[in-house]
Amino acid sequence: MTTSPAHRSPDTRPASLVVLAEAVEAQPGLDGLVEPLRRPATAIAGGPARRRVLLGHWLGHALHPLLTDLPIGLWTSAWVLDVLPVPGARRASQRLVGLGVLCAVPTALTGWAEWSQAAEQRDRRVGVVHGLANGVAAGLFAGSWLARRRGRPATGIALGQLAMAATSAGGFLGAHLAIGRKVGTDAADSGSP
Repeated sequence: MTTSPAHRSPDTRPASLVVLAEAVEAQPGLDGLVEPLRRPATAIAGGPARRRVLLGHWLGHALHPLLTDLPIGLWTSAWVLDVLPVPGARRASQRLVGLGVLCAVPTALTGWAEWSQAAEQRDRRVGVVHGLANGVAAGLFAGSWLARRRGRPATGIALGQLAMAATSAGGFLGAHLAIGRKVGTDAADSGSP
């Protein structure tokens, strides 16, 4: 688990990005977003049966981190095709972007279900920013797909570039939660509803 700034020894300095994540953790202004989202997130998680599915109890492993590989992988592949175009890349990139948007839906559902189980307010704060960054990314990628489909590839590529920046920020915060803070890592093992 990440050591909080107050408990860190003077010779232990976190990487600068960890400092940014810790700054998000410490922002009480985010509580205005956290509290209104708790009820919908709990509704997404649903009753014990749905919660077990969304949290990955049936798999013996948290489901959300596994699902994130799909949209991130698809969108990253589209980004590579946009940056290093090859014959047929435009159509392939459009398909990859669209598939990533579709895969973002179950990924988000499992993420909100996992967030609804977070015990500490600082984890909820980071989770809200993580979710919002990824929501912005998915929205920008949806716009990118529409622009490409309507014959405006330059607009689609530009929106994809912005979306990748949001995806990277959201992904970093998600990794901070999963690896640094261990949020959700015991959800599948606990067996609790």
